[in-house]
Amino acid sequence: MIPSTRRRFLQQLTVSSLGLWLPQLPAKTIPSNSGLPRSTPAAQGVSSEALQAFLARIAEAEIELHSFMMVRHGHVIAEGWWAPYGPAYVHSMYSMSKSFTSTAVGLAVAEGKLKVSDRVISFFPESLPEQVSENLAALTIQDLLTMSVGNEKEPTQPVVKSEDWVRTFLAQPITHQPGTEFMYNSAATYMCSAIVQKVTGQKILDYLTPRLFEPLGITGMRWETCPKGINTGGWGLSIPTEAMAKFGQLYLQKGLWNGRQLLPAAWVEEATAFHIQQPGDASSGRPDWLQGYGYQFWRCQHGHFRGDGAFGQFTIVLPEHDAVIVMTSENKNMQGQLDLVWQHLLPAFQAASAQDDSALAEHLQGLKLTPLQGQSNSPKIESIGGKTFALEVNDLGLTSIQFNFHGSRLAFVAKAQDTAHEITCGIGQWQLGQTQMPGTPPRLISGGKPTLPVNSPVAASATWTDDSTLVMTWQYYETPHHDTVTCRFDGDQVKVSFLNSIAAMAPNPKDPRTELVGKMVG
Repeated sequence: MIPSTRRRFLQQLTVSSLGLWLPQLPAKTIPSNSGLPRSTPAAQGVSSEALQAFLARIAEAEIELHSFMMVRHGHVIAEGWWAPYGPAYVHSMYSMSKSFTSTAVGLAVAEGKLKVSDRVISFFPESLPEQVSENLAALTIQDLLTMSVGNEKEPTQPVVKSEDWVRTFLAQPITHQPGTEFMYNSAATYMCSAIVQKVTGQKILDYLTPRLFEPLGITGMRWETCPKGINTGGWGLSIPTEAMAKFGQLYLQKGLWNGRQLLPAAWVEEATAFHIQQPGDASSGRPDWLQGYGYQFWRCQHGHFRGDGAFGQFTIVLPEHDAVIVMTSENKNMQGQLDLVWQHLLPAFQAASAQDDSALAEHLQGLKLTPLQGQSNSPKIESIGGKTFALEVNDLGLTSIQFNFHGSRLAFVAKAQDTAHEITCGIGQWQLGQTQMPGTPPRLISGGKPTLPVNSPVAASATWTDDSTLVMTWQYYETPHHDTVTCRFDGDQVKVSFLNSIAAMAPNPKDPRTELVGKMVG
């Protein structure tokens, strides 16, 4: 339950009470429109051997990281991307998006546009159900921020399946008194986005751009929207790895950036403080999800805090060590990922300055995801190369496919009426490209309209696992996910099955796409 003293404190936060946000500490030397300054572990008192040990354990545990960055004393001291991922690309954040939505609320509070004590129904009189329950009437923005709406069932799925997400959210039963029980609720974060848009007249992406993204030198960000044109809030933001590091550094500095108070220090303190306890106990094996919750920020073990998203999108802020740790990944064992941080990276801050960082630098430069390896050739190539396979009716709307081999590359071409979708694969290696192939890329949550570009960047590889089986891997390197596409040839027939990496994590993996069945016609 939210302490009454904090509730009163935030109710009083207005532009006048926040004053001019005058900095009380000298700003770090971080240019406002460029990357963070670079340094070395040794220069900032961090053990490169401990960082090496962390990376080794990540590999041993088969945790698929896509990027890693550590910032100490305002300097990036270690950074790496597992190719085909790279520093120039955005990465979808999933629920790490929530912390940015919380920031938009904080800025709107600072500008006097709303208070966290405001009733949610006051913003949407046109969308209310016929009967407004006592609990719905009592629901505040603060309850949305702390995931304590009071729903008996998490409402996100019915919300995103509708055309009017606000109306559908407000129609969901609220069984418990708001503010009393924690239940993870992505639709509640969407409502925060909708409220900020209602009072500012801007999507939160547009609202944050001059107030947050531009001062931090963050570009290229994208955010999905609902059918009504409201940013999804609880998910759907895509940004580069260094943007996450800058965001974490801003919170570490209590909203101060290059001598300018972008976000009130009072809001940073309040947003990252303990507000409500999650249900559960230590026997769950997820202690970092039981340390308390703030305003779309999680409290961590050891007194730290973080924003996080599904599959291991982490921005971890360690005030005690003046450090920020960022990771993007596809990993179902997020607690195991955090455990390795605590085991290896916390002790790293005890390092002496005299050390050789060159081995770590070399390691970080050579990181890569290795595509599936097998045979580079097959006798089948002669009979299937360049031939057209007419497909039986399928849920992807595809009518035919071709396999065109050109030396060390395979062009897989799938046609749907008058549109040809081509993905070029490197044989045993990655080939970068783009695709609009139906059913791609995999997504954890339905609903929401992806923003431009429509084409999904993809790194593709292919290999033969036996003479009759061709396996393609399509890695969507601006998301955590990939597809494994298995093509089995038998005479003049082919069967193509899909397994996306989200479905592959389930106890009984099953991709939602049906198998393609084709027969050679020429």
